Parts: sequence; structure tokens; C-alpha cells
Amino acid sequence: MGTGGKSGSRPQGSNLASMVRRAAAAGGERSALWCDGQELTWGELDARVDALAAGVIDLGLRRGDRVALLLGNSIEFVVSYFGALRAGLVVVPMNPAYTGAEVAVLLADSGARLVICDALNAPVAREAAGAIAGCEVVATDAQQWKGLLAAGSLAAGGSADGIADFDAGIDADVEADIKADDVGDADDLAVLLFTAGTSGRPKGAMLTHRSLLANIEALRELTDPAPVLASDVVLAVLPMFHVYGLNTVLGLAVSAGARCVIVDRFDPVESLRLIREHRVTTVAGAPAMYRAWLAIPGLRDALGGVRLFSSGGSSLPVPVFEAFAEQAGAAIFEGYGMTETSPVVCTTLAGGVPKPGSVGRPIPGVEVRLVDAEGRPSVEGDPGEVCVRGPSVFAGYWPGGIGGPDDAGWFRSGDVAFVDGDGDLHLVDRRRELVIVNGFNVYPREIEVAIDALEGVEEVAVVGIPDDRTGDSLMALVVARPGSGLTADAVAVHCAGRLARFKIPSVIRLVDALPHSATGKVAKGRLREVYQGEVDHRGT
Repeated sequence: MGTGGKSGSRPQGSNLASMVRRAAAAGGERSALWCDGQELTWGELDARVDALAAGVIDLGLRRGDRVALLLGNSIEFVVSYFGALRAGLVVVPMNPAYTGAEVAVLLADSGARLVICDALNAPVAREAAGAIAGCEVVATDAQQWKGLLAAGSLAAGGSADGIADFDAGIDADVEADIKADDVGDADDLAVLLFTAGTSGRPKGAMLTHRSLLANIEALRELTDPAPVLASDVVLAVLPMFHVYGLNTVLGLAVSAGARCVIVDRFDPVESLRLIREHRVTTVAGAPAMYRAWLAIPGLRDALGGVRLFSSGGSSLPVPVFEAFAEQAGAAIFEGYGMTETSPVVCTTLAGGVPKPGSVGRPIPGVEVRLVDAEGRPSVEGDPGEVCVRGPSVFAGYWPGGIGGPDDAGWFRSGDVAFVDGDGDLHLVDRRRELVIVNGFNVYPREIEVAIDALEGVEEVAVVGIPDDRTGDSLMALVVARPGSGLTADAVAVHCAGRLARFKIPSVIRLVDALPHSATGKVAKGRLREVYQGEVDHRGT
């Protein structure tokens, strides 16, 4: 479907942390971050980033060393992230819900020398790091954290009296080796993000400063409407350990010098209160957030000051899009991306018009083409695997860069999509989710869309299960809206009227809830483990 246009016209430093420096230079007294009653100006944030950078250098870490962050959304996460980058280190964000065993695997694979964690996760961090030679742990609620920042304050010419003093004591021009543009270059590895691998073991996607900045720059080129403005107040509730919250929310906001209202855990009622109180103007969310808000009275009044809503992480169901537009009086712009592309590939912001069921067009500088199983261009109008090329594509998987783009720069995503007559992309499913029923290809997403249109359906997931007669068959797991009286028979009848016989699920099960990932995407692997083999209804 071609490219989204030219990118790279906006000058940037070679290090992501240079964005903090520029925002501080443009308005050091302006509010940068708010979280749980704490607030930092851009000048204060830049000073803390300097102190953290100098502090980790004082610990003996050097350019290219890995630092793991086992933190929820917080001011400490932001300081740790940009501070480590300013020091030339590689950040390894981790889900704070991970167990000690899961953290230990990632620490061993990444070779991290330092873990920065909060009080809640300190036991897990210490358990995991205890098995890794040379890996230290710093907890943000302890004297270790104050000592780290105080050491950095001294290195940068500040005071040793503690956190309260180093903000005013650091001269950003004193310590040459922690100036944003002096540590490393654009092609240095910035972030190592572990994603679920097809083999079951996580794979570390290698994202450079160049790739992450390229994605931010491309989004900043969109102007009608603009994803972010310097005057915006951004709701930062998506998890920062995920590339969507890390780069498309936090990174994009910092690039513009926009104020971030940081929320660690999404609560429908509390988030609306914060949006109203802080006069939030842009919301980047996931489908589960918008679905949850639909159950809250007074939605239109609560969100009246928001100029832009966007969604990503998983496909936004058309009924949710339509219901939100009716109740909130605003449409949602939808995008598509993946960890390996830093992350945004397409968005309806690129066309300027929200379009239900579509993820829009490529952002500037990104090319997309659809290919068949043999890598040949798909027949026009037919679904094909999404291949992506552009400066925001990753450098391959850790540590050797395998699995990255081919010699021509194309990365095969594993996602299947088609392009409509307007040139907009529509996702069909993951190629690995393909189910073959009696020799026919079936994409579960198509069945999910059909069932989602049934009155009384709150949420649905469809997965393939083994079948002795057909090779594979389909199982639909449906969450009913409270009080709807929805039955499995009603779902079966609905499917029979809208789907070919071989696409009708042979198993339909009503469940209380579906498991989700951190960004709201249904965790289908866990669904198969829990429900496979359980039958409530056999389709005909």
C-alpha cells in the first residue's frame, strides 16, 4: 500500500534523553509530570535525569550495559528510563507483575547489571538478581535510590544532602559525559523489549535510539489532527514497560514538552475523575479502557475537554467505536503497530478521519506491503501478510540481531490484513492464529467481529482447537453483558445467519471474563490452556 510519506525533517539529538533536555530548555518552569500528588517541572525532571545518569556511571556501569526496570507507571520510571539512556545504557523494561522466575530469565538473557524496582517488587527483584552474577538491585523507596541520585548530584556538581537538594544543585552543562548528545550515537541500542516468542521463550526486540526517535518524528509530522501538542495534557495510563505506553505515549509527550498525568493502574471511575481534574486533552488507550468507560454514567461531561482519543494494542471492536461516539460524542482514532516497529505502523490519524474497523494508513516514512505465504505480492483486495519497511523497524532479536528485516529492509509481521478502496488497512488476524477447518482457511478475527455485533455480547475470543473429523474446529468464548440473558444457543443462531457453515464455532462457551495482556489484548494462549476440551454447546 506504499509509504506514508517523507519523514525525518525535524531535528533531533542522537539520544532519546535529549528530548528531556530540549523540553527543559524551552520551558524549565512548566509542569512536566504529575503522579499521585507529586509534580515535577521540566527543569526538575532534567536535573533528576542528569543525577540518575551520573549516579549509574558512578556505580561503574558503562555505555551498552543493560539496566532492568521493574517499575509501574511512576515518576521514578520516567527518571530511571531517561537517566539510563542519557548515560548510554540500554533499558530493559519488565512487567512488574512478573514472578521471580520470569524476571530471572530476562535478567539472564539480557545480561542486566542493575535492576531498579519499587518497594512492592523489591523481593522479586532481589530473588531474581541473586542468581545473576554482578547484578545489583536499587529500590526507589530505599536509601539506595537516594544514594544513587545523591552520587549523581555530586558527580554533576550538586549537593550530597539528598533528593531535596540535587534539583537546584545540578548544572546541566557541567558534566560533559552525561550530556544527551555526547553519550553514544543514534544506532546504539536504547531499549531491549522482550516479547512472547512462538517457541514459548520471550525474545528481546532490539530498538535503537534512531528507530524510537524515527517513530516519534513520523507521528509529529501528522497535523490534522496532531497526535500531541506542547499545550496538551496527556493521560499516561498505558503501561510504560510496553512499547505503546513507553514510546507512543511517554516518548511522544516528552518530544512535544506536553504535561503527563501518570496513572499506574486503570480504574474507570478514578481515571475519569483525573481527566476532569487535570483537564486532560489527549487520551491514548486500549479497547478494554473504552469498553469499561461505556458503563460509567456522565461520560460525555467527564470527557468534554479531551480533544483526541486514540486506541491501539489490539483491534477496537466496531460496536465499541460506535457506542463511544454516541455516549462520549467523540470518535476514536485507531492505530496498528508492534514492538518490532517502535511501534506505530499505521493510524487513521494519517488520513485525518476515524474509520470504524480500520487502522488507517502508514505514518510518514513507513512502507507497507501485503504478501502471500511465498512472499509474493497479494492479489489486490485479498488478505496478505503485512510487511513493513522504514527507519523505525528494529535491529533484530537479542543478542545477535536474528529475525530482523531482510536484506531489502522488509520485516514480516505475521499479521494478516487487506487494503480497502480508500487505501486504508484492515487487520484480519495473526497468521499463526489461522485455523484450517476441512481444508478451508478461517481467521478467528472474522468470527469475533460477527459475534461482537450480537446484542448482549460484552467481549468474545475465538481460538482453534483440534478436531478428529475436521483437523481443526473453532471455539468461541463469550462474555455476556450483565442482565442480557444471552445464551450459547443464541450465539449459535446468530452465527448461522452470518457465517459460512465451516466458520461456525463448534464449541460456544459463556464465561465470566477473558484474560488480558497489559495493553488489553486477549491472551489467547492462556485461553487454550484453561478452556480447551470443555464443551457447552455444539454448533450444527
